[in-house]
Amino acid sequence: MAEQNRYHVAVVGATGAVGQKMIETLEDRNLPIETLTLLSSKRSAGKTVRFQNKNITVQEATPESFEGVDIALFSAGGSISKQLAPEAVKRGAVVIDNTSAYRMDPDVPLVVPEVNEQDIEKHQGIIANPNCSTIQMVAALEPLRQAYGLSRIIVSTYQAVSGAGNEASDELRQQTEAYLKEEQYTPEVLPVKGDEHHYPIAFNALPQIDKFQENGYTFEEMKMINETKKIMHAAELPVAATCVRLPIFTSHAESVYIEIDQEDVTVEELQSKLAAAPGITLEDDPKHQVYPTPLHAEGKRDVFVGRIRKDLDQSNGFHLWIVSDNLLKGAAWNSVQIAESVMNHQWFTKN
Repeated sequence: MAEQNRYHVAVVGATGAVGQKMIETLEDRNLPIETLTLLSSKRSAGKTVRFQNKNITVQEATPESFEGVDIALFSAGGSISKQLAPEAVKRGAVVIDNTSAYRMDPDVPLVVPEVNEQDIEKHQGIIANPNCSTIQMVAALEPLRQAYGLSRIIVSTYQAVSGAGNEASDELRQQTEAYLKEEQYTPEVLPVKGDEHHYPIAFNALPQIDKFQENGYTFEEMKMINETKKIMHAAELPVAATCVRLPIFTSHAESVYIEIDQEDVTVEELQSKLAAAPGITLEDDPKHQVYPTPLHAEGKRDVFVGRIRKDLDQSNGFHLWIVSDNLLKGAAWNSVQIAESVMNHQWFTKN
C-alpha cells in the first residue's frame, strides 16, 4: 500500500474514449495519486498523455504492469479484464472494472455509489462498474425506491453512439457528411460490429444495442434488467427494457415508467425527493419547457431528471425522463467515485 495515503493508480485502456475520460476525471478530482500508470494494447503503447502537467507514456498492459499498483481502473474490453484483472489482484491491486466481464459474478460487487456504496466493502479484489444505461437509471430511481418502494420498471433508452466506442462516433460523422452530400456509404460498425448485418446510424434509429439473446432481448437490455436487480438487491423486481441507438454523440436518454408501492403520492413529492438526492439534478418545469437533453448533459457528472408525470390509468404509476453523460456518470465518473470510496474508507483489504 502506498505510504502516507498517496496511491499508485493504473488505467487500463488509457487511449480509449472512456479511458481518456477516466484520466481527465482523476486529474479534475485531484485525488492523492503518487504515480499514474497508463496501460493499453501493444498497438496503442508509446503514445503520450498529459496528466498534472507531465507527459506520461502509455505502456503495453502485461501482468507485470500491476506491480505496486493500489487501484487499477479497467476499460479495455471484457476479454482484457478477464485476462489481466486477476493478475492485478494477485499483485495486490483493487480492480474497478468498467466492462461486463464480472458484473453478474455473485462474488463481485456491482456498484453505483449513490445506491449501494457499502457493497464495495465486500469486494475480493474486483469491483464492477455497471452498464452506462443502468447507472443513470438506478441513481435516479433509488431515492424514490427508498421513499415509496418500487414494484415495476419499464425503460426505453435513446443511447448515444459513443457507447459503442470511438469507431461508432467516427461512423456517425462520416455517414452524416455522406448523407448530406448525397453520397453512397457502407455501414460497417453499428448496430454491432461483429454481427452479420450493419445499418446506417445517421438520421436513423436502431432498435438493437449488442447482440440478440435467445429470449429476443439484446444483451444490453438484459444487462439493464439483471444489473438493476443486483444493484438494488431486488431479485424479484419486474424490469423490462428496450434499448435504441440514436445519432447522438454523447449522453444517453431514457423514458422510464415505474410503479411504486404507495398510493396518493404526488408528482411534487417525487420532485422533492429527487431534488434533494446526491448526484441528481432536477430539471422539470414543463410550463417553461425545462427538461433534460443530451446536449445539455454532456460534460456534466450529474444525472438529470425531468418530465415527471403521473400515469393517467395506473394510480401508483409515474413516468420520468432521465439523461446523463454516458462517458462520465455512465463510466469514468462512476469508476472514479468507486476509487474515491475505496480510498476514503480504506476498503483495500480483500475479505
